[in-house]
Amino acid sequence: MRRLILFILFLNVMSVCSYGKDKFESPNHQLRAEVNGQSLTVYYKNKLMVTRIHLGVMTEQGNLNSDLVLRDATAPKEVKVDYTMVTGKKRLCHNEANEKTFTYTNPNNLTLEAIVRLYNDGVAIRYHIPKGVKVIDDRTSFYVASGVDRWIAPYDFGNEQPFPHDTEGKAVKDRHMNVITNGQWSYPALVEPQKGLYMLIAESDLRRNDSGSYLVNADNSEQYRVQLVGPSTFCDGLSPWRFAIVGALADVVESTLVTDLATPCQMNDTSWIKPGLSSWIYWAYNHGSKDFALVKQYIDLAAEMGWPYCLVDWEWPEMTNGGDINDVMAYAKQKGVKINLWYNSGTSLVGPNAPQPQDRLNTAESREREMKWLENIGASGIKVDFFSPDNDMMVNYYLDILKDAARHHLLVDFHGCTIPNGWQRTWPNMVSMEGIYGAEWYNNYPLMTTLAAPHNATVVYTRNVIGPMDYTPGTFTDSQYPHITTNAHELALPVLFESGIQHMADRPEGYHSLPAEAKQVYSTLPAAWDDTKLLSGYPGKSAVVARRSGKKWYIAGINGTDEDTDIAFLLKRVNPTSKRVLLFSDGESDRDIKVSHLTLTNKQFSIACRARGGFLMVIE
Repeated sequence: MRRLILFILFLNVMSVCSYGKDKFESPNHQLRAEVNGQSLTVYYKNKLMVTRIHLGVMTEQGNLNSDLVLRDATAPKEVKVDYTMVTGKKRLCHNEANEKTFTYTNPNNLTLEAIVRLYNDGVAIRYHIPKGVKVIDDRTSFYVASGVDRWIAPYDFGNEQPFPHDTEGKAVKDRHMNVITNGQWSYPALVEPQKGLYMLIAESDLRRNDSGSYLVNADNSEQYRVQLVGPSTFCDGLSPWRFAIVGALADVVESTLVTDLATPCQMNDTSWIKPGLSSWIYWAYNHGSKDFALVKQYIDLAAEMGWPYCLVDWEWPEMTNGGDINDVMAYAKQKGVKINLWYNSGTSLVGPNAPQPQDRLNTAESREREMKWLENIGASGIKVDFFSPDNDMMVNYYLDILKDAARHHLLVDFHGCTIPNGWQRTWPNMVSMEGIYGAEWYNNYPLMTTLAAPHNATVVYTRNVIGPMDYTPGTFTDSQYPHITTNAHELALPVLFESGIQHMADRPEGYHSLPAEAKQVYSTLPAAWDDTKLLSGYPGKSAVVARRSGKKWYIAGINGTDEDTDIAFLLKRVNPTSKRVLLFSDGESDRDIKVSHLTLTNKQFSIACRARGGFLMVIE
C-alpha cells in the first residue's frame, strides 16, 4: 500500500514537471485556478475567465521572471481565518482558502516559490525567496482585456486622484496638473472582466523592509504589472500579498480579504481604542488651528454633538488669540472632549516654510519624547501628514509610528500617505488613512464641485473597500468652492464611508442647522460596524450600503448622476428586527432634508432622489 501511495505521488509530481499545469478550487467552488508554467488563470463559477496572472520577480541574484520551469506543486492546504476587528466594515471576520505552493527554477538553478491562495472571494499571491536577497522588482501582472470597463486612479504617491471610468487602460490626463499620466495606476483597481463579474486588485501585508507598489501598463495596455516603489528585501523572504477580490459588486464591497491576508494583531490590549466622530477645523478655516478662540468653537461643537474627539490640525504650535495647546487641553478636558494633534511626517514637505510641527517624529528618540509628552497631557491620538513615496524606508517609518503610538495609547490617522494594506488589523490603533480624493479638495480646486457626486458613488466600490477612508464627509455649508450635492446626499456620507475616526468637516452652524432628528442621529453615529451589506448600485451611478451596529441598521444611499432618479433596493439581506424606520431624504430643494417616520411593512424600497441627491435610513 505504501508503495502504491508513493507511486501516485510520483506520477503527480511528474505530471507537474512535464506539463507545468495544475488546477485547484476555492473551498466554496466559486473560483478555480489553472497554473500553466508561469501563468495563473482564474475562473469564476468554473466558466467565466477573470484574469491571467503572470508570476515572477527580479532579484539581485538573477532573473526569476522569465524562462522558469515549474518543478513542483504541493497538495492543496486548507486555510481558515477567524479574527475580530476593532474598527472596520465588519467586527467578526471569517474566510477560507485553499493554498498551493508552486516551485520554479531558472536556468541558473535559482528557486522561486509562488504561494497561491484561492479564497472564497478572491485570489492572492505571495513569493518566497531566500531571506536577505534584495528584490529589484516584482513582475506580477494582471491581464485586463481591451474594451473591459474599469475604474482605476492614475498613480500619485499621495493617492489623491479620482477613479475615472475607462475601457482601454491608456494614458489619461491628470485632472489637476494638466499633464499626461502615462500608464501608472494606483491601487485599488476595479475591473469588470465579464458582465456583472468584478475584480478588485490591491496588495496586503506590507512588513518591515517591504516596498509598496503600484500598477503600470505603459508597455502593454492589457497587462497591469506590479511596480515596486523601490528595491526591497522581502521580510523573512516573503513578499507582500498581491490579491484580487472576485465576484459580484456586493462580494467586492463586503470583502475583508485585505485584512484576512494581513499579519494578525500585534497589540496585547486594544480596549483603549475607541472609534468615534470628531470635529475638524481645517475644511472651513485652513489656518484655524492657530486661533485658540476658533479651536474652542470646535471643541464646543464636539461636546454639543456628543462626539468624543476634536482634531487640532496643522500649525498648532503657532497658536495665538488667547491661548496655546496647554489651554486647549485644559478646555477640552473641562468639556469632556479628547484632543488629537496634527504632525508633519518630516519627509516630503520640509524646510523653514513647511507647516509645523515637522521634526518631532522622525527619529526614535524624538518620537519617544513627543509621544510621552502627548500621553502625559492627555492627548488621544495623532494625525501624521505629508509622507514621501512608500519605499522600504517609508514603510518602516509607518510601522515605527504605529508601534510606538500603540505603546503610548495613541490613535493614528495617516494623511498624504499610502493606502490601507491590512495594517488596521495588525495595528488597530491605526484608525484611518487619507489616500483619497476627499472633501478637503473643496478647498483646493474647483473640480470637486462637479466631480463629487459620481466620485462618491465610485469610491464605495474602490478605495473604501480596502480600509478606512478619511474623506472628511458631511458638509452642508460651502468651503472655498461650493458643493452641489444635496444636503441629504451629504447627510448619508458618514454612513456610506467607513472610517474608525470620522472627521466631521463642516462649520458648527452647518450641523446646528440640521433637523433635530438628524442631529440626534449624528450625535450617536457609530464609526465601527458589526456588519456591512451592499444593497444596490453601480460605480459612478449610485450606491446603497447598509451598516449594522448592534441591532440597529443604518442604510445610506446616494445618486451619483445629474438626473432625478428613484433608487430601488431590497432589505432581504439585512433582515432588521425592528419595524420603526426614520428616513431622511431629498426635500423640495437641494438644501432641504425631508424627515419621515415610517413603519416597515415590506422589504422593498424605492426612494426618490434629486440629481446628486441621497438618503439616510435608520431602522431600530
